[in-house]
Amino acid sequence: MTDSTIDFATGALAAGSLDVSWIHGVPARRQPSDPPIQVHRYDEHTVILRQSKSVQYEAPFLYLLFGNDRALLLDTGATADPEKFPLRATIDQLVGEWLTRHPREAYELVVAHTHGHGDHVAADAQFDGRPNTTVVSRELDAVKQHFGFTSWPEQIVHYDLGGRVLEITGSPGHHRAAITVYDPWTGFLLTGDTVYPGRLYVSDFPQFLASLDRMTALADSRAVTHVLGCHIEMTRRPGRDYPIGSTYQPDEPPLEMTAAQLGEIRAAAASVASKRGVHRFDDFIIYNEPRVRHQLGLMGRGLLHKAYLAVTPGSR
Repeated sequence: MTDSTIDFATGALAAGSLDVSWIHGVPARRQPSDPPIQVHRYDEHTVILRQSKSVQYEAPFLYLLFGNDRALLLDTGATADPEKFPLRATIDQLVGEWLTRHPREAYELVVAHTHGHGDHVAADAQFDGRPNTTVVSRELDAVKQHFGFTSWPEQIVHYDLGGRVLEITGSPGHHRAAITVYDPWTGFLLTGDTVYPGRLYVSDFPQFLASLDRMTALADSRAVTHVLGCHIEMTRRPGRDYPIGSTYQPDEPPLEMTAAQLGEIRAAAASVASKRGVHRFDDFIIYNEPRVRHQLGLMGRGLLHKAYLAVTPGSR
């Protein structure tokens, strides 16, 4: 039995909700801990998931987008162990529920990545052997081949989930195979680790600036409701981030950023392009090819935070 085709063009921009309190860890020694995965249904065909900080401090966000013919899962989180992080089981349940409401004779799942760093690909193997499933490798050649890039990274390619046609462009600078995804159905601009409320680590600054140019061009020419990255690392205090390794972040700002904030990041990046080091702004911090002392400082602050937790009951 096949349900009627869903119109993902006429209904855009779909009404959805980001009225959600994200799991952000719990104080030490408090039980129970957060669930390993938080599931938030933005709308009938769009799901945002967050890995718990009690499982892995990176706490990445993942995105599941449903089309008529296939669903796309962007990223698989920071933990491989299905007992600690049951991503496959969670996605199977979500796909099963969607198919119950929208029956299909056959339905595919594509597992791809905003980029290939370990905290975004760790659970790929959970999908090994899953029927009607394609797992796109983290490697650049595989990314270009799967999405149909013939001119990387400048090209905007169209990726059809079955009426829900995404627009994808390359966004290297943080990672050589990073992509940015625009979804006309929701108005989401999915930016991976290139743009988010946190520490923007840059390994290739000219490519980073060019990627921000492409992102801002997309945002200027499309209806963007939210700019959504994959982490929250800032506090609500301007310019102040949580130490690396934090497993409790009770004062997080929202995940979603605006097109105006994206423009601010582009302007800020241009202003520090010739200045290696750490540059703090209200909503984000740019690490421009940081020197060893900057990396040691970041790690040292994290270790001090960990030591503080060890001797301070009830804190995290």
